[in-house]
Parts: sequence; C-alpha cells; structure tokens
Amino acid sequence: MAPVSLMAGKTVAITGASAGIGLETAKALSAMGAHIIAIVRDPAKADAALANVAHDTVVADLYSLAAVRAAGAEIRKRCSRLDVLINNAGGIHGARELTVDGFEKTFALDHLAAFLLTYELKDLLAASAPARIVTVSSAAHRMASFVWDDLATMQRWRGQNAVYGTAKLCNIWFARESARRLAAQNVTSNSLHPGAVASNFGQTGSALYRTVAKLARPLLKTVAQGARTSVFVASSPQLEGASGLYFANEKPTKPSRWARDDREALKLWRLSEQCCGVTWA
Repeated sequence: MAPVSLMAGKTVAITGASAGIGLETAKALSAMGAHIIAIVRDPAKADAALANVAHDTVVADLYSLAAVRAAGAEIRKRCSRLDVLINNAGGIHGARELTVDGFEKTFALDHLAAFLLTYELKDLLAASAPARIVTVSSAAHRMASFVWDDLATMQRWRGQNAVYGTAKLCNIWFARESARRLAAQNVTSNSLHPGAVASNFGQTGSALYRTVAKLARPLLKTVAQGARTSVFVASSPQLEGASGLYFANEKPTKPSRWARDDREALKLWRLSEQCCGVTWA
C-alpha cells in the first residue's frame, strides 16, 4: 500500500476519469493525496462517481480537436501547476466512423486527443517539473495493421481489432518521441498495458466483440487491478527520471519491434502535427 502522502500537494489530470480504469486511477491517486482534474464528457456522471475524491471537472468531447484545445486552455486557466497528465481515455469502434474533424474515431480518441492535449499542457508540466506523462496503451498494439497514407482516416478498414491495435501502437510511439523531446524540461513520458480488464470498455465495438467481452469477464482483472500500473507509473518514486518506457504489471516490458522503431515514431509525430495543426519544437 502506497503512503497516503505520496502525492500530497500534486495535481493530476486524467482523461476518462468518470468510469473504468480512469476512475479507479483517480481514486487511488486521490487516496495518496493528489488533487484530480477529471477530463470527461458527462460532468454529472463524473461528479457522482468522484463524490469522495478531491477533484475539479473539465468537460470535453475528446473526439473533437477544438474541444481538446479548449480543455487544455481551461486547465491552464484553473491550475498553477500540473504534476501528472494521464492520457487514459480510449475506445474501440465496430465500424468505420469519422469525427467532426474528418479522422477515424478510434485514432482520433486514442491517439490524436492524447497528442494534442499533451501539446496544450506541456508548458504547464515543464513549469511544474519534475512532471510525468502517462499514456494508457495496450498489448493489442501487436495487432496493428495500417498503411501510412491511410492512417488518419482508415478508408481501407481492416477491422476493429487492427484499427484499435494501430491506435495503441501510436500511443507507444507518442510516449517514446515525447520522452525524447521533453527530456531537457525534466518531464518524463511513458506508456503502459493495463491488462485485460473487466470494465465497460468496448461498448462501441461490434456486437460480437461485446458478447465475447461479456463471456470473458470472469477471467479478467478487476478494474482496480487494471488501474495499478497506471497508478504505479504516475506515482512511484522508483521511476523518477525513467522515460520512454512501456510498462505491464508494474514492470518495464519490451513492446513489439515495430513499436520500438523510433523512425516510425517520428513519422507519426509529423503526421499528428499536421492533423492537429500544431508544430511542437
């Protein structure tokens, strides 16, 4: 059990903090003394779920780049410091759908939202250093399948598992490249696999996916167990200065060979800048 004062005085922003792994992460870090900034779509749901957690709520539809920018601006306005940003929100979609910005929904939510929100908050994180960025990926990154000229829109749909795996691969590339870029500012960036968790994740997946997930629930981790690696990477003193790593079961783990290709990570970075209309020096 981590000491209750481990995160005392620290501010932690978490996307998707009203349910599932995000909610359990918020509860655990709050119990260690952190103040939580919950970035959610439904403020009433968040406030009910986080009733016993010291928190502020920032409302944002993370499928929209404009909403992500607005959330970043709101956090900068409200907070004098930000010690940890946890890019937790994610989803899987059973069919190809596009966001208001014209991007495939899984890629937009799981990757572009994390990329742009981190861009919006990087200066606040640097001013609060040492600070941490934690991005929830998945072992599903090993199922990634895409071609570069189709990544943002997925017109050549390869199925929900391949698209989700691709977004999770992007999470790892993002963590590696942002770690390199933020090293001089004493801001670390790591990604993780939470494990197979019995949560409500996948409700936007296909009917078959939802059925399989329901049948598998007794074999999966509890949501609290699934949150442990997020909490560990966000708070552990053992990880001071550790950056660009991928964790599973609270330990550094080697991701796929493709995920370790930093030339590919840089290619994703440049594409993400184009999609979001930003330039990150």
